[in-house]
Amino acid sequence: MRMEHDFLGEMEIPDDVYYGVQTMRAMDNFHITGQTIIPEFVQALAMVKKAAALANMETGRLDPKIGNALVQACDEILAGKMLDQFPVDPIQGGAGTSVNMNINEVISNRALEILGHPKGRYDIVSPNNHANMAQSTNDAFPTGVKVCINTLSHPLLAALNRLATHLEDKGEEYADILKMGRTHLQDAIPVTLGQEMTAYASAIRRGMNRIGRAVDGTRSINMGATAIGTGLNAEPTYIVAVARHLCNVTGDHYRTAPNLIDATNNTDLFADVSCALKTTALVLIKMANDFRMMASGPRCGLNELKLPARQPGSSIMPGKVNPVIAEVLNQTCYQVVANDMAVTMAVENGQFELNVMEPVLAFNIFNSMNYMTNAVNTFVDKLMLDLQPNRQQCQEWLDRSVGVITALLPHIGYENSAMLAKEAYNTGRPVREIILEKGILTKAQLDKAMAPAAMTHPGITPID
Repeated sequence: MRMEHDFLGEMEIPDDVYYGVQTMRAMDNFHITGQTIIPEFVQALAMVKKAAALANMETGRLDPKIGNALVQACDEILAGKMLDQFPVDPIQGGAGTSVNMNINEVISNRALEILGHPKGRYDIVSPNNHANMAQSTNDAFPTGVKVCINTLSHPLLAALNRLATHLEDKGEEYADILKMGRTHLQDAIPVTLGQEMTAYASAIRRGMNRIGRAVDGTRSINMGATAIGTGLNAEPTYIVAVARHLCNVTGDHYRTAPNLIDATNNTDLFADVSCALKTTALVLIKMANDFRMMASGPRCGLNELKLPARQPGSSIMPGKVNPVIAEVLNQTCYQVVANDMAVTMAVENGQFELNVMEPVLAFNIFNSMNYMTNAVNTFVDKLMLDLQPNRQQCQEWLDRSVGVITALLPHIGYENSAMLAKEAYNTGRPVREIILEKGILTKAQLDKAMAPAAMTHPGITPID
């Protein structure tokens, strides 16, 4: 054990750990989620601390010997080392101070080792004086959140792109499958199964664009704002340098916010991200529900899609198979919607110069991004890859439908169409059969008017 102290007093710390007294206090105080901060966030904070050390050395404030040791410690974290040294709960009081001090202590104690000193010798390398130089939790923590959001956006957008691409491929594959379109859950007019698939893809790509725009907003950072945005204890040259170094460290583009006080006390950029995730989740829910209904039955439902069987569907009903993959996508998206409410409450609850609710805000955004990534990849791998249409059933519903009469309006008029629809509903006979029986159209004319292309694209097809 080693003894460490802060202004609250002394505490024994296991000598084999790199965190210190303030991390231990957080471990004692916050037992909320049973989780710890995710590795991507740890590494995002390491990038922020590395950029700060490089900037402080550039301005001449930080001794290069100490600064380079801090940089090496950050590089080791970025290489995947010491990730088990971040035990604090992600939901905590203090606006993220415990997380900020956790990484400050870890890189300081590792820097001490690199320089040949024992852990805890903060008179040589200090978590506050050196690792946190020209910084505050109030600029380092939200900047780390933004870097992490950018990191998590890559696999999320890749997953959504996979789904959209597979839907587009299905759109081509199913382009010739004419089926009944529905509005109000009632028969409407024909559509192709391919058109439905490409419509889902279009909505998902719109969601990708929405998320991309929101994530781009988080590249505006407040490093150098320090405590409340006034830049106390940070030189103007440092503020410029730290943004430049963060760009180099991350390989991404970050820019200093035009108003650091605004960027420190307002968190609406995070609301943009969460809202984009929520809206995309709503698109996914709608799509998953359509898949579930098109696959309903199979014998007593629509049965237009054949979803791959992934597990038995009942503990009591033999042979039952449920649409579990669509269901899990739904449930994941419900959680994303719920997370957005927590983010909304956190964003609106900042007072004066700081929003102290940033930890729960970050926790929910990170969860939403990871959950959605996993659920979308699951949907592609476990459902889309082996999805099959039921061509016969699609044609059967189409043949039995009265909605196809709408395609005949330009050729036979509304009154005739209404008469045919009424007779078809009353007798249960197919529309085609009634038209031919009454001699309203010839078979050749009917085939042209009711051809898939004629019924599913703009324009009026000549039939004579």
